[in-house]
Amino acid sequence: MEAIRQNINPINKVGIKEKIKAYLRNPVSLGLFLLVVTAAIITFVVLIFLIGYILIKGIPNLTPSLFAFKYNTENVSLMPALINTIIMTFISLLIAAPLGIFSAIYLVEYAKRGNKFVNLIRITAETLAGIPSIVYGLFGMLFFVTALHWSYSIMAGAFTLAIMILPLIMRTTEEALKAVPDTFREGSFGLGAGKLRTVFVIVLPTAVPGILAGVILGIGRIVGETAALIYTAGTAPDIPENLMSSGRTLAVHMYSLSSEGLYMDQAYATAVVLLIIVVVINTLSGFIAKRIAAR
Repeated sequence: MEAIRQNINPINKVGIKEKIKAYLRNPVSLGLFLLVVTAAIITFVVLIFLIGYILIKGIPNLTPSLFAFKYNTENVSLMPALINTIIMTFISLLIAAPLGIFSAIYLVEYAKRGNKFVNLIRITAETLAGIPSIVYGLFGMLFFVTALHWSYSIMAGAFTLAIMILPLIMRTTEEALKAVPDTFREGSFGLGAGKLRTVFVIVLPTAVPGILAGVILGIGRIVGETAALIYTAGTAPDIPENLMSSGRTLAVHMYSLSSEGLYMDQAYATAVVLLIIVVVINTLSGFIAKRIAAR
């Protein structure tokens, strides 16, 4: 073991000059290295530019009137849209998360490998994940709004979003479960645990970080969705009286303000709030995943 460490340490301590000389001796490696570094720099610069532009444009326009509970043309409050976003996210996850997680558990832990029906489910999920959101919006309008007579409502929008994020949560959960080593399952079976106990006590807690990643991506799609919600939830700027009333989310609120062209400052301020919400969600989920993984 000591000999292996002695062989590895010099490799890890190679200086920058030695690395550059090694790349210069192989033009292909040098080209790939420059390509990777350039792509990383461009991505970082674009990200910083977008965040900085939104903050510079939006922070000066964050006024107390934007957070009034009643929307009117004078304050252009975003508080009703923020409340609607929270409600929409909660209902959509309440529908999609259990279905997606339990579907993935069946596909990985219970379904026979090589089953044609399972392969069909996977292909269908991948296809649904790539469908444009406007198609989901049209489906939601035709089915939930028109056929079920729900009209433009929070419930119609939530069910449409649940269908949108269901394939995403299912596929990410499936990959997280597959990443759990089979030795964990074999050890649990060897100690006398049954299939159900092994899945819920051993496999699921180990896969929680990956599952949370899928849920976070689902939340991001819910928070940033506009096209599907315009056709299902509507654009009413007030807090809905019930789940069958119309209401706009923050993304739809921002879209409506920018499309009118009269409230661009308030639209930038709404973008700042959206950015803060995404950062808070990612931070909390990362903290929860680390706490669960540390147990």
